[in-house]
Amino acid sequence: MNIKERYNGIIEWFSANMPNAETELHYENPFQLLIAVILSAQCTDKRVNIVTPPLFRDFPTPEALMATTPEVIFEYIKSVTFPNNKSKSLHGAARMLVEKYHSKVPDTMEELIKIPGVGRKTANVMLSVVFGKPAMAVDTHVFRVSERIGLTSNSKTPLETEKTLVSHIPAELLPTAHHWLILHGRYVCTARKPQCDKCGIAPYCRAFAKKKPLDLESSKK
Repeated sequence: MNIKERYNGIIEWFSANMPNAETELHYENPFQLLIAVILSAQCTDKRVNIVTPPLFRDFPTPEALMATTPEVIFEYIKSVTFPNNKSKSLHGAARMLVEKYHSKVPDTMEELIKIPGVGRKTANVMLSVVFGKPAMAVDTHVFRVSERIGLTSNSKTPLETEKTLVSHIPAELLPTAHHWLILHGRYVCTARKPQCDKCGIAPYCRAFAKKKPLDLESSKK
């Protein structure tokens, strides 16, 4: 199977079986999503969705969040990973949104990555989810799953993975494809014990093709 056939098969299956894949983070506007994505770094969406409701309630705007302190923010987010750094990032992000962007989340990679706590992955999430741009955010799930199933080959960095995926996936599908790979990695193609017997894209998966019969039997138990 060549790379084009693999991409075509995987895209066709996801398009038919997961056409409306979207983020599992809870948000009501671009500002809230930005905060949630910053908090989600190396943390589960489930945990982020637990801490954000009171945070959004008490600090509904960039102005409100800027007016408080990192120490106060910490009390709201202390159960997420790296709360000290993230509380500072959230406060800095709010300040920059107010002072530089008139309290609006910018819609370009160049401007987004200037915001504290925002790297390329977070910026791509904002570009694709909020602004509908053909961007591919690569988190740990996307990086791992892409390599395992054979959409990439020996990618060393998330940027390498991003460039490869963007070059093979139609632009209009990129925002959805990001969620396809995340959700697939989260619930089916898990890191330690992939559920190959439940996987709809197994016929196109490079790792599955290499499995021995004994491996396949073990995966069903």
